[in-house]
Parts: sequence; C-alpha cells; structure tokens
Amino acid sequence: MSGDEVLYERRGAAAVLTIDRPQRRNAIDAAAAAGLRRGLEEFEADEAARVLVLTGAGGEAFCAGADLKAMDLDVDHPGGPLGFTRLTPSKPAIAAIDGWCVAGGLELALWCDLRVATPASVFGCFERRWGVPLIDGGTQRLPRVVGMGRAMEMMLTGRAVEAEEARQIGLVTEVVAPDRHLERALELAERIASFPQETMLSDRRAALEGAGLPIGDGLELEHRLGREVLAVAASGAARFAGGEGRHGRGV
Repeated sequence: MSGDEVLYERRGAAAVLTIDRPQRRNAIDAAAAAGLRRGLEEFEADEAARVLVLTGAGGEAFCAGADLKAMDLDVDHPGGPLGFTRLTPSKPAIAAIDGWCVAGGLELALWCDLRVATPASVFGCFERRWGVPLIDGGTQRLPRVVGMGRAMEMMLTGRAVEAEEARQIGLVTEVVAPDRHLERALELAERIASFPQETMLSDRRAALEGAGLPIGDGLELEHRLGREVLAVAASGAARFAGGEGRHGRGV
C-alpha cells in the first residue's frame, strides 16, 4: 500500500509504515491520519507481519505532530485524531525516530512498544506552547513510560528533551548511530519475530491490559492469559530439556 501521505511496505517479518510529508516535518493532516489507519489495518490483516515499524521520511523529523496549518483532523474519530492513537495493536510496534519527535509525534511514538532514536532526535510536548491539548494518548501513555513525575514535568513545561536524556529516563529504548534508527528497529523486529508468538503476545497483552489494574486483578489477568498458552510453554520446555538453548545459546 502507498499513498501521497503514508507509505506501507513489508521488510522481512516487519511492516514499515512511513509518514511521508517531509516538507511539513511529517506533521499529520486528515489524509495522513487516514493513511495511518489504513496501514494499521493492513498490518493487522497480515499474519506474516509480526512487528510494525513506524518512522518518518526525510531525515529531519519523525513527526512534528498535528499539522496546525491544515487544522482538518477529526478529534472525535474513534481511532484518534492522528490515525490510530486510540487503538491498541494486537502485535508489537517499534518507533524508529530521527529528528523532531514532538507534540502529537511524541504521542505516536508512545503508542509504540519500543522506541529507537538517533542522537539528533528531540522530544517534547511542544503543543503546550500553542494551547493545544494532548488528545492522542500522551496524558495516559507518557506517565506509564517515564513515571508520573517526569511526565508531568514534560507536559507542564513543554521543554525539549534530547536523545540521551530521553534514554536515561526510559522514554527511548536505545540511542543508535546516526541514520541507523530504521536498521536497528528492523533488527529488533526480526528478534521479536523469532520467538514463539503465542506466549510473547500473551505476556505483552497482560502487561498492557494490567497496567492500570490493582495488583490482584493484574495477577488474575496474567494467570488467565498464561493458562491459555501452556501448550506452547510445554513444547518450549521439552526443547530445552532436549538440549536446545543451553548456556544461553540462541538467546
């Protein structure tokens, strides 16, 4: 799938979704939001696509958020103004970030499970400067990723957070060499895709759905989901007992 605003391609086990509006720092207008939704739908429908990699074209920005010049986003869309930010993918997603990742762009990155960034990347709730609210998941996901204290400071001050600080506070999974963000995201995608999928997806679901629950309810959720994949666990244990993976080999 391809379009004027968003590009979709398969790369090994990954589906790469690229915001292709470099002339607008990959800011999202209504057409781009629709393209992101279509890309997610195609990813979900493709069983062979194990991981979604979200990135931006042009080398200057991952995404600068909503296109404030267009002002044509549907704030009431069930998928979210920026496309899919009110949806949860059934499979992992990785943000490959180079350059500006601010305002709604930061919210798109937070939608992903992992974030890989270059040293030139900059993060922040820049919409604070223009009186624009965080309505693409930022108020809910940022505290879950970096903790309430750091999240509140970022949201209230709107300051710029550089890549290394973002790594230190857990906002970024890792900082990689310039121009290597997409390559590294694809490497991580292949590693994730190499594991037994049923248990990996079950653990991911338990973590995501249990994040806001009382500990007892979260443990019950983990128990219920874990029991559903015990056959896969038994198969893996049998392979280990047979000598596979000893001393960390293959890990």
